[in-house]
Amino acid sequence: MATFTSSLPDHLLEELGKTAKELKMPKNKLIEKALEIFLDEIQRAKYAESYRRAAKDKDMMAIAEEGMADYFKQLQDLEKE
Repeated sequence: MATFTSSLPDHLLEELGKTAKELKMPKNKLIEKALEIFLDEIQRAKYAESYRRAAKDKDMMAIAEEGMADYFKQLQDLEKE
């Protein structure tokens, strides 16, 4: 594990200390967990944005619609069995 040194505004450092005490968790573990959650949210936002961009792309929508039509036909064929 690498060591990272950073500066924080006083109010954030105070809040970090208070929250770490409340949770009975070391400050570095609290920061680690918060950073993991934040980075995960960024990835989710990027993923959602890629779908929004794809929805505006006529070629991508045509491919998706074609795939959904094929999937629907497969479901209908399964129901007949």
